[in-house]
Amino acid sequence: GSEMCIRDRPLMAQAVKVFLANQRTASPKTKTRSEVTGSTRKIWRQKGTGRARHSDKKAPIFVGGGKAHGPTGIKKRLSLPKKMRQAALRSALSSKAKEGAIFVVDDLTKIAPKTKQAVKFIDNLGIGDKKATLYLSENNDNIVRAFGNLPNIAIGLANKLNAYQALSSGRIIFTKEAVKVLKERL
Repeated sequence: GSEMCIRDRPLMAQAVKVFLANQRTASPKTKTRSEVTGSTRKIWRQKGTGRARHSDKKAPIFVGGGKAHGPTGIKKRLSLPKKMRQAALRSALSSKAKEGAIFVVDDLTKIAPKTKQAVKFIDNLGIGDKKATLYLSENNDNIVRAFGNLPNIAIGLANKLNAYQALSSGRIIFTKEAVKVLKERL
């Protein structure tokens, strides 16, 4: 029921967060006092100046010095237990199904590698120029060639599908083989 979807929202959100965080390649890093370029000369003598004692200019207290506890450039990967990943994907697919955004089609391997055929197929489903993703059980050159030039249609593999992709795929088209692959996974 709808309660299930609301209850599972935090889980889907978590799955999305984990997926997107792990897509990031940026690992922020700042230089510490040992890495900053500059002289290591003691800037004034230890005693007798009336000022605080200091070593070199690279200490964090000085302008142009190192950063005391900045990011270190070590990227933490987030992870989610397998059962939670599966549950999130299930919830995502069930919320798509409720919207009537999932289509299951017969075998597409017979399709000729012609965009014209792909357009006809998409029109028959009533998708038109709305965003959709076609999930296959395995890569197929003819299908990729037929659908590759349609700007609103993406192609993916069922065994790689995750909650984020399910939620952001627009309408989802599965081949029967892809559904089999998914059932084995879930």
